[in-house]
Amino acid sequence: MFENLSERLERSFKLLKGQGKITEINVAETLKDVRRALLDADVNYKVAKQFTDTVKAKALGQNVINAIKPSELMVKIVHDELTSLMGGETAQINLSSSPSIILMSGLQGSGKTTFSAKLAKKFKSEKAKRPLLVACDVYRPAAIEQLRVLGEQIEVPVYTEEGNNDPVKIAQNAIRHAKDNHLDLVIVDTAGRLAVDEQMMNEIENIKNAIHPDETLFVVDSMTGQDAVNTAKEFNDRLDFDGVVLTKLDGDTRGGAALSIRTVVTKPIKFVGTGEKMDALDLFHPSRMADRILGMGDIVSLVEKAQNAYDEKEARELQRKIAKNQFNFDDFLNQIQQIKKMGNIKDLASMIPGVGKAIKDIDIDDNAFKSVEAIIHSMTKKERANPEIINGSRRQRIARGSGTSIQEVNRLIKQFDETRKMMKMATSMKNPMKMMRGMRRR
Repeated sequence: MFENLSERLERSFKLLKGQGKITEINVAETLKDVRRALLDADVNYKVAKQFTDTVKAKALGQNVINAIKPSELMVKIVHDELTSLMGGETAQINLSSSPSIILMSGLQGSGKTTFSAKLAKKFKSEKAKRPLLVACDVYRPAAIEQLRVLGEQIEVPVYTEEGNNDPVKIAQNAIRHAKDNHLDLVIVDTAGRLAVDEQMMNEIENIKNAIHPDETLFVVDSMTGQDAVNTAKEFNDRLDFDGVVLTKLDGDTRGGAALSIRTVVTKPIKFVGTGEKMDALDLFHPSRMADRILGMGDIVSLVEKAQNAYDEKEARELQRKIAKNQFNFDDFLNQIQQIKKMGNIKDLASMIPGVGKAIKDIDIDDNAFKSVEAIIHSMTKKERANPEIINGSRRQRIARGSGTSIQEVNRLIKQFDETRKMMKMATSMKNPMKMMRGMRRR
């Protein structure tokens, strides 16, 4: 995400490199390039102009000490202004009622149904909520079935009323059903609609007035750029929603919607969808997103993803096994599964400062672990538990069984041995879960 904008901003800051101090001339030249970069990223023109004017005023008002290079100071000012542009603080979602009710709105194809399921899964696993998904899209033939399939996938009940074509009644009945069955979160998925469709806009207003949701969210495809911003404004004028959800942010190399929508609509971005998997959903953190745009990575989010993927009890057991040199291929396979739970491999790597730019043109396949998993699955239970017994003939059998070569098997076993040695050395360090918690608090 934001690849094009990150590259352009980096080029802009190079104009200040080698300069002894910030002057009106070199600031104007740099910010002219920054404004072009923002416009190329499909940022609203007024937003881009206001942004660069603010940065210029702050840059020229700084007393630059000798220890700070002008380019570094400019990066700091731009970072702070990007954070402010996207809302400043992380916006929380209101779940104070029981049941809490969240109403979805947006255009057709924006990803409302998938997002509804992702949100249900997130609150079920992270907040111990008991969610109910409600199918109120009575117009799209496959909508109800899609929600039902997703509900089964994440083990969340789905409320439907076959033959009832009144979304208002369905939503009201679903809330009664939730109360009767002690479900404490109701997520209402509605039909996609255009802001100019008066009948459909009246319908969603009627749903909102009937169920009084704690949160009304506007779901929008971030890849539509300025169209997303304009549509959000039109919907907000009618619905007065509480927050925005940007889907498909992982495919948006420009970033115009994320940078413009808060200023134009004056409503916060609350969540971002970063992939197709059910756990590819994050809270929107303006400061962390500014870090990523400026190529600084996002190590805090990476640590949080690791914490969500790893069970602390399992981590302690793993540490015990490593200390006793009992780490085996079953453990190795389990670690691969945990990494895969964290999300897209390339996206995870780009969260490490400096890595995003280095891997920009490298194709990292999410199926990169497939051959490794095939090799381990071709081992017997005894071989996985006792890697040292895997001799030449066993390696040949494993290669045949996994559809790989003897060289690939040898390479994996060598990597495994090196990993085990490194882990053994690392046991003298602090508890890794304590380290993660410490990093999260910073």
